[in-house]
Amino acid sequence: MTVHFIGAGPGAADLITVRGQRLIATSAVCLYAGSLVPPELLEHCPPGARVIDTAGLTLDEITAELVAAHESGHDVARLHSGDPSVFSAVAEQMRRLDAAGVPYDVTPGVPAFAAAAAALSREFTVPEVAQTVILTRTAERATAMPPGEDLATLGASRSTMVLHLAVQRIDAVVADLIPNYGTDCPVAVVARASRPDELIVRGTLADIAARVKEAGIRRTAVIVVGAALTASQFPDSHLYSANRSRA
Repeated sequence: MTVHFIGAGPGAADLITVRGQRLIATSAVCLYAGSLVPPELLEHCPPGARVIDTAGLTLDEITAELVAAHESGHDVARLHSGDPSVFSAVAEQMRRLDAAGVPYDVTPGVPAFAAAAAALSREFTVPEVAQTVILTRTAERATAMPPGEDLATLGASRSTMVLHLAVQRIDAVVADLIPNYGTDCPVAVVARASRPDELIVRGTLADIAARVKEAGIRRTAVIVVGAALTASQFPDSHLYSANRSRA
C-alpha cells in the first residue's frame, strides 16, 4: 500500500489534478482537512471508503490512521489544501511514516499563491520590475520563524512577497514592510481564492489594513505585496522577442 499525499488545490473542487482525482478514486482510505478541502472531492472516493476529517485530530492520531491503513493493506489518499510543498505540515507526517516503514508519494496541487495571481489577473514576475517571489508567513500563532526570515530582512529585496497565515496580523505586517516597500506600494489581499465566495481587497501599504478590516477578512487569505501588482510600463519578455535566436 501507499500513502498518497495529494495537493487538493486552493478551494475550487475542479482544480484538483487528474492524477489526484484518480488516486482518490482508487484509495480505500481518505484523510482530508475538513476546514479547507472542498467536500465535493470526497465524491470521488470509492464506495465503502473510510473517510476521515483530520481537522480535529492531532499529528499522532493522524499517523495512527495512516499506519493502520498500511497494516490493513489499504492505499490512502491524504488530501492537503493547496500544494504539499509549502505550509502543508507534510514534512512531519513523512518523518513519522519513514520511522514506521510506511511508503508514500506526493502529487502536487495548485498552490494558494497561484490561485491568487489568477484571481488578480496578474503575473507576479514582470520583466525589470520583479523576478523573484517570496513565499512566507508570520509567527504569531505558529512555530517560530528561523533567523533571517523576518519580514524586515526578506523585504529588503522589494521582491513580490506573498504572505500566508498572516491576515489576522495585517497591522504588524504593514509596519514591518513599509520601511522597505514604502507606503505607496501596491497590496492585494485575496480571501478564499478560486471559491464561489472569493473576495479581493486592493490598496497600498498605507490603507490596506483598514480595507481588510472593513471587508471582515480574518482567515483563508493571502497578502500579496509588490510593484508587479500594478506594473504597466515594462519591456516585453526576451522569451518571445524577435531578436532572440531560435536556432
